[in-house]
Amino acid sequence: MPGIIVVGGGFAGVWSAAGAVRLARETRRELSVTLISPGDDLVIRPRLYQSAPERMRVSLDRILGPAGVRRIAATVTGIDITGHTVTTTDRNGLSAELRYDRLILATGSELVRPDVPGADLLFDVDTLPAATELDIHLNRLPDLPPGAGRFTAVVVGAGFTGLEIATELMDRLGAVAATHAPGAKARVVLVERANTLGPELGPGPRREITDALAALGVEYRLGVSVAAVEPDRVALSDGTQFATHTVIWTAGVRANGLTAGIPGVRDRLGRLEVDANLAVTDVPAVYAAGDTAAAAADPGHRVMQCCQHALQLGKFAGHNAAADLLGLPAVPFSATPYVTCLDLGSYGAVFTDGWDRRVVATGAVAKERKRKVNELWIYPPTDDADELLRQADYRFSVRQIREPAV
Repeated sequence: MPGIIVVGGGFAGVWSAAGAVRLARETRRELSVTLISPGDDLVIRPRLYQSAPERMRVSLDRILGPAGVRRIAATVTGIDITGHTVTTTDRNGLSAELRYDRLILATGSELVRPDVPGADLLFDVDTLPAATELDIHLNRLPDLPPGAGRFTAVVVGAGFTGLEIATELMDRLGAVAATHAPGAKARVVLVERANTLGPELGPGPRREITDALAALGVEYRLGVSVAAVEPDRVALSDGTQFATHTVIWTAGVRANGLTAGIPGVRDRLGRLEVDANLAVTDVPAVYAAGDTAAAAADPGHRVMQCCQHALQLGKFAGHNAAADLLGLPAVPFSATPYVTCLDLGSYGAVFTDGWDRRVVATGAVAKERKRKVNELWIYPPTDDADELLRQADYRFSVRQIREPAV
């Protein structure tokens, strides 16, 4: 039976596997689909800035098992594009070699940490273990001796993730302080190397972001970066120091390092160049999806390393890898209109449309949309192969998701 191997258990990987199975079933063809991921769960990465992050995951077996996708809990350590094999290492340290007819690389992105003294003291919310470590740390702050900086957090990077964690932290830190140290106040300082807030978000939502920070009491320092981190303080490049036990790094991600195993052209983020069908340029039988793919979205724009594009890329990559293998026509990737929904903590949210990020909703209206995105639309169905494969169609829209009855 011809076989597809999907490497990566994030959104792009899950929907790649489901998209391949959907086409095989629709055309009544035999096809083996295997997903390789070191973890047992799909981590809902866009929610890791929230409290109790250990809840933000869904069993891969409950998502893909009913559809007949084979799952291997292992890490891919090597890719041989000539021999069409991948080398894996499982949790017991045992290695194996698996052959593929088509390969889909969907290993996502990873945070780029700075080369500064004390970088090992930085927290982040890039992975479930890291977000859980931060959550545990925040809840243990009351155990520290009273003093300056106990309930102060410094967030480095005023991009999408930095803004979401900074605004969310005002409530999270405030609740911890109010419960265990009445009278103590939470303080959050946002640090950004650029001279503007949300530099990659453009001017569209900036006023709303500035208003939110002011309303919540989040301070910010622009045009500076972190120079050094110590257990009880952080120093900035302009000489400013803040007493704190909590410094959170959110600045910059790159495609997962496994892309280095594919001899293709890469962009500045390490993503592989792909053609209209998401096949890696000049590399036979290999496709890329999600944060590993430098795919064209619209004229003049490439996909973002975001959940919205990861889902779409996965569905198209799975469909086209299967179509290629089964001798069926491919479907050129087409991105849905680009939107963003930025959470701004208890202040609300801001929803924008288009690459110029035109603001279309703010406050409670945008917050409700963000809630639907985070808690409903990005979650794949579990224990329901028919619904999973219905949603795996590359033509599927989130507007077709059936909301649970109240």
